[in-house]
Amino acid sequence: MNAQIFLGLSTALIALPALAEEVNVYSHRQPELVQPLFDAFTAETGIAVNVAFVDKGMVERLQAEGARSPADLVMTVDIARLSQVVEAGVTQPVEDAALDAAIPAEFRDPANQWFGLTTRARIIYASKERVAEGEVTTYEDLADPKWKGRICTRPFTNDYNVALTAAYLAHHGEEATKTWLEGVKANLAKKPEGNDRGQVKSIWAGECDISLGNTYYMGQMVADPEQKEWADSVRITFPVFEGGGTHMNISGVAMTSAAPNKDAALKLMEFLASDEAQQIYAETNHEFPVKAGVARSELVQSWGEFTPDALGLTDVAKLRPAALKLIEEVNFDG
Repeated sequence: MNAQIFLGLSTALIALPALAEEVNVYSHRQPELVQPLFDAFTAETGIAVNVAFVDKGMVERLQAEGARSPADLVMTVDIARLSQVVEAGVTQPVEDAALDAAIPAEFRDPANQWFGLTTRARIIYASKERVAEGEVTTYEDLADPKWKGRICTRPFTNDYNVALTAAYLAHHGEEATKTWLEGVKANLAKKPEGNDRGQVKSIWAGECDISLGNTYYMGQMVADPEQKEWADSVRITFPVFEGGGTHMNISGVAMTSAAPNKDAALKLMEFLASDEAQQIYAETNHEFPVKAGVARSELVQSWGEFTPDALGLTDVAKLRPAALKLIEEVNFDG
């Protein structure tokens, strides 16, 4: 190679921009809920975040890809889903002082396989017109015959309701839980269908009077011109278990066992636990930050205070198979 050609190649290589860092995320969460976080992270670090929305079959996809998986992180909701990715052997432990300092121990896997990012309460939406304030205060109340023909819900085989049933099972045992499920089913106004916001629409339409839902959906409905009218027709009630508190669940993140961009992925995990990201979660998604000292959104604060249930999330996750079996035995969604 002559000197001129060598010099030309050297100059061209020097002129090439350095390859940018990136993180690949498989997300169970709707893209619009997490994109503001990724945009803020990229603006701060220059690291690109590539997101694949995986609604179903995330574990199977990661298992099939194995060591060749491009995914660095998994973001999902519900303790059961977090437990499933760990049990499938597709994640790795993350030892990191910043994450340990930011996220309380009750919102982390004991082996550091997953880390909670936000919490949400499973509450009751009640018609302002047809349900008196304080008329329903416990989850047990939902089986009271006075609600016959007045309850609507999404399918109970949905993860959110399976987790609630698992918590009920932890508090009261198998026989009482089955009786409760039968009682709630007998009170349904219609066959379980749709999502949490759809139940609030049904209350607004007069099809039922109360429903179960996650807190943050109220924030989403208030921000939607069409759905604000639905939201305005209900009030939020924080029910408790008899002898317990309000059922809570989480959203969280885990690093995959393959993680081709491990260093960049860890930076994103640390960012998601930072004051900045936790505030974005609070203001944009109306979820409860897990990091102490980060304020809830003004709207969430307006809903008032409540007592979270003391059950450990991993204990609830362990009872999920038994809870699902009971739901199917009573044919709740049939």
